[in-house]
Amino acid sequence: MTRALLLLAPLLHAAEPCRVEIVDKENGWPVPLVELRTTHERRFVSDNAGLIAIDDPDLLDRAVWFHVKGHGYGVKKDGFGYEGVRTSPSAGGTIRIEVERRNIAKRLGRLTGAGLFAESEKLGEASPLPESGIFGCDSVLMTRHAGNLFWLWGDTTLPGYPLGVFHSTAATTPPQPVKDFKPPLVLPFKHFKDGDGKPRGVAKLPGDGPTWLTGMASLPNGSDANALVATYSKIKPPLDEYEVGQCLWNEDKAEFEVLKVLWRSGAGEKGLLPKGHPVFWEDPDGKVWALFGDPFPTMRCRATLAAWMDRTTWEKIPEPAAPRSAEDGSEIKPHRGSIAWSPHRKKWIAVFTQHFGKPSAFGEIWYAEAASPMGPWGKAVKILTHDNYTFYNPRIHRELTPDDASFIVFEGTYTAEFADRPQPTPRYNYNQILYRLDLDDPKLAPAK
Repeated sequence: MTRALLLLAPLLHAAEPCRVEIVDKENGWPVPLVELRTTHERRFVSDNAGLIAIDDPDLLDRAVWFHVKGHGYGVKKDGFGYEGVRTSPSAGGTIRIEVERRNIAKRLGRLTGAGLFAESEKLGEASPLPESGIFGCDSVLMTRHAGNLFWLWGDTTLPGYPLGVFHSTAATTPPQPVKDFKPPLVLPFKHFKDGDGKPRGVAKLPGDGPTWLTGMASLPNGSDANALVATYSKIKPPLDEYEVGQCLWNEDKAEFEVLKVLWRSGAGEKGLLPKGHPVFWEDPDGKVWALFGDPFPTMRCRATLAAWMDRTTWEKIPEPAAPRSAEDGSEIKPHRGSIAWSPHRKKWIAVFTQHFGKPSAFGEIWYAEAASPMGPWGKAVKILTHDNYTFYNPRIHRELTPDDASFIVFEGTYTAEFADRPQPTPRYNYNQILYRLDLDDPKLAPAK
């Protein structure tokens, strides 16, 4: 056999992949982030289209048992307590696995990272999105600004080296980037990039260590335009703030710049700070306020650039009592999250991570309602759970959905951090996942 034929031999014998479709038994929707694991520890994870491609020679044309793990999606256990399916993959064949949704929230898909449709592409389908050049990114901030939606993430990992971007990456999308709120999810980000076409930091503020942003908002500046502002923190090992201040987006340079330092290490108490996910609220007198908190408001100022810059105008909001579980009355201590006004429920709603919840310490997500953004918050209902995995900093995206929508969407960071030595999920780990919550779901009734 010639050298050329020897090189071609593996290709000539490569099997056409078996197509595995993971779908929600209730509605037939594709389900991303469902893991299939064999008895010899081969792992497969469904992509944003709910697809898996299997071409392993040792798995084709024989009966194979797959353990099924889906963080709120699964199948019934057999007599020995195993949760999985036995099936026979074949080259070019199709297998459909129906999973039952145990969460109230419905998983729509991964927003960030690489290979959003990698399994689909292995099966010969074109990806609806180009690769972003980003492998992972931390917590999201988002606001309407300059006619678009402005998205910003924290520490970001890239393909070329374990250390990535530690000064926040950002992107824009059109004001209504999602047309159909069911999988497969497609959200076209336009990332801010450097001269080499790689995603770049947009908040490289003076000082050593990473720059983290919070409290990002677009505020009227007294002219026809709005100013994009945020609160920044400079971080030193292990994860300590040594400086906090205000920063302003430079429209020409497309980057944040320091506006004012509010606190430095050794300077005493930090005092009130505009952190979290701000919302706007009109009081009974017709005054519009920016409320800052994470998840519940802790401070407010008038919703103008001038008031945000003037610390003497900031007002403290008393911390509300922690919500209690609608199921057993236990206190649900919030970790991080966000609130939003729901025209459909005609109430303020909150989505937040539970502090030291079960089964995951920082992976249990709850929903609550209140007549006022300042509380008190009613009974809480668990809407999302994770099996020994973290899902933190959930952010409700009211900007994405129509005003008359009977559902909301929210995203959070899916990460192995702060869990008990879990096995990180390929591609999904340290990325943002979007969920849908139907507000008319009968399971939410106890929150009314």
